Amino acid sequence: MRSVKSFLAAGAATLISSMAFAADMPIAAPPPMYAPPAPPADFGGWYLRGDIGFSNQKTKDLRYGRESAYSQLTSFDQQQTSFDAAGIYGVGVGYRFNNWFRADVTGQYRGNSNFKGTDRFTGTAGGVPYSGIDNYSASKSEWLVLANAYVDLGTWWCITPFIGAGVGGARVSIANFTDTGINNLAVGNTSFASAPSGSKWNFAWAAHAGLAYKVNPNLVLELAYSYVDLGPGQTGVLSDYTGGTTGNVFKFKDITSHDLKLGVRWNLDSAPAYMPPPPLVTKG
Repeated sequence: MRSVKSFLAAGAATLISSMAFAADMPIAAPPPMYAPPAPPADFGGWYLRGDIGFSNQKTKDLRYGRESAYSQLTSFDQQQTSFDAAGIYGVGVGYRFNNWFRADVTGQYRGNSNFKGTDRFTGTAGGVPYSGIDNYSASKSEWLVLANAYVDLGTWWCITPFIGAGVGGARVSIANFTDTGINNLAVGNTSFASAPSGSKWNFAWAAHAGLAYKVNPNLVLELAYSYVDLGPGQTGVLSDYTGGTTGNVFKFKDITSHDLKLGVRWNLDSAPAYMPPPPLVTKG
């Protein structure tokens, strides 16, 4: 009986000493709750871009290079000119500085656009009044290089409206120019002249507006409008059907265009992919 009591007493003493030892040990803080990092801000990064679209162009005036040729005319104010729509193909590279400002450099080839023009006039020849019509035809194309800057105006449901402006240079080329004239003079009432291709580099500028849709962190689609001032164009030296020439050209004054384009931007500095933390492992 005494041995049983001794065994129980020893066990109780051991339990009390263990509890006292545990009470003296520091209590470890519970592990912190894991909070995933905030997604990276949509700032900074290089991008490539490509655009396709079409132009709607006009010229302010079409005139023969030698102004004295019009001195015999008493009326020359019924000119009509028009360009057909033409394709636009562009590429570029840019940099996004923050979530509202970006800039790029673009190059465009603007395809051949057929031109038609008509002049109706009255004049005098040897004191005899007459009237006539000149019919013009040609084709026009350009290379356009612009440095552009854009302001993004906020994003709603992945759609970002933007505005922008650009400056640069345009190489305007006029080809296949012909001038067919008809007048009511009794003698020599028809005429024909033509000119070889002519090209000219000009200062050019543009204003942009559009909507961008963010498909994913790398890919953005654009629907954009641009008003572009391409400057003047001119033909080569004009000559008549006999080969005679006065060394003058026809000049297209102030060529402008309303462009509509679809574009794509590809971000070269994609945001890092989010990696979830490894699961907590506990041992029982």
